[in-house]
Amino acid sequence: MSDTMQFFDTHCHLNSSQFDADRTDTLARMRDHGVTRFLEIGYDLDSSARAIALAEQVAGCWAVVGIQPNHPVAPDQPEWRTHLTALAHHPRVVAIGEIGFDHYHQRASVAEQEALFRAQIDIAATLKLPIVIHSRDAHADTLRVLRDVRHPYGVVMHSFAGDVAYAEACLALGCTLSLSGPITFKNNRVMHEVVQAVPLERLCIETDSPYLAPHPHRGHRNEPTYVVAVATQIAALKGISVAEVAAQSWRTAHTVFGIGT
Repeated sequence: MSDTMQFFDTHCHLNSSQFDADRTDTLARMRDHGVTRFLEIGYDLDSSARAIALAEQVAGCWAVVGIQPNHPVAPDQPEWRTHLTALAHHPRVVAIGEIGFDHYHQRASVAEQEALFRAQIDIAATLKLPIVIHSRDAHADTLRVLRDVRHPYGVVMHSFAGDVAYAEACLALGCTLSLSGPITFKNNRVMHEVVQAVPLERLCIETDSPYLAPHPHRGHRNEPTYVVAVATQIAALKGISVAEVAAQSWRTAHTVFGIGT
């Protein structure tokens, strides 16, 4: 399958300690399966710097830098914005993320999460970069902020989880939906309906490695190689070829993140 196809994993965390023992082997497996490009995603200042370092070292890797709502900055650290902006100027950085709301873990108040979210959208707007959204149990707040700011440089809904109505609301705001392992779960009928309803050109594929492993690897460590399973499930649900999904998601990722093919 992968001999003639290339896949782009638009969201992974290969700097995770879960890959310390076999990161080089993981990269080799990816390429063997046609996963030749990927985005390494930051979730705080340290991981964002490490994402850039990986992008400098590995061909086909770009970095996304940002502060995720589960890793909020302390009120006495006003220099975070200067630091993040400096990181975002790096030529291997293609977006600000992952940023947004997390009402499941709720490690900061809604007001604190929103202030951090809006500040990072402002950085992205200044630099004309797309944003990558983390939204867990926070559909209403996410849509409220996105409707208010109307970010014009691209919005990617990371590991999209929601029903068709939420998907349509996101699409109306110009968002691209990035799909991950849970769409392969047999009983995830809500997401199966989303895949069938959303135009292929509005979809990206991702793994969120080492999290959210697809069937039949559920419960084990995920890795970018398994993005092929995500593409395969999209193809099955849409009644098209995996090659079509690979090609269109490849084009969409390059367009949204401003990367030359």
